[in-house]
Amino acid sequence: MIGVKVLNDGLKIPLIGFGTYRLNGKKGVASIKSAVDAGYCLIDSAFNYENEGAVGKAVKDCSVPREKLLITSKLPGRHHAYNEALQTIEESLYRAGLDYYDLYLIHWPNPKTDRYVEAWQALLEAKKRGLIRSAGVCNFLPEHLERLEKETGVLPSVNQIELHPRFNQQEVRGWNTEHGILTEAWSPLGRGNEILTNEAIQKIAAEHTKTVSQIILRWHIQLGTLPIPKAGSAQHQLENISIFDFALTEEEMHTICKLTRDDGRLNNQDPSSYEEF
Repeated sequence: MIGVKVLNDGLKIPLIGFGTYRLNGKKGVASIKSAVDAGYCLIDSAFNYENEGAVGKAVKDCSVPREKLLITSKLPGRHHAYNEALQTIEESLYRAGLDYYDLYLIHWPNPKTDRYVEAWQALLEAKKRGLIRSAGVCNFLPEHLERLEKETGVLPSVNQIELHPRFNQQEVRGWNTEHGILTEAWSPLGRGNEILTNEAIQKIAAEHTKTVSQIILRWHIQLGTLPIPKAGSAQHQLENISIFDFALTEEEMHTICKLTRDDGRLNNQDPSSYEEF
């Protein structure tokens, strides 16, 4: 049984979601429908993934009613200007054939361009108009979040950040928690890199008779973060969601946390300087 978290604006979301990056076209629709059949109801997308149409098609054709699903999309950096942001949210909905998004996020702060406060104000307006149910951000550092609060008086419900055993983001996680913001984790499995062959995690997996992926995702759950793993096959989708029948010990959690590195980002995308359009 998958539990739920209650966001700071009252929206209830499940403890794990499904990532859709590079799940496009007919094949993408089939993968997303398969994920919903496996039990996922939080589906993560983005304008820049160019698959909002596939997500919408899967939502329309799947066996679960729309109101029981929670669909996320994200605002690209090139449309941070207030009016452009509102139009982009409308366009996102048209692409997906949806009346609203449950969660809509600013994809990156783009601090050099420096229009993320304007973009945030647009998301708040979109929420007032009923286009989105909850407004959040991705890849925001505490300095960016502090500015949002200072200039608008409203903090995001969610901050989705890169987070995996090689980069556990303790400082940002702590700030988010202290300020009532849920931390979502993108690339929660490190995109299947060497972490999946790590001996320490393999040993923990053997102790629990689970896969390494299941151990890492359980680690996320016990950290209090919400992972959104992507998996194309039904087998891996079911495997990734089957993590609620066991628990890691404090020692096992500590072992995984110790694997973090200062340079653990996968593609050196530092939000203090990275610009995404």
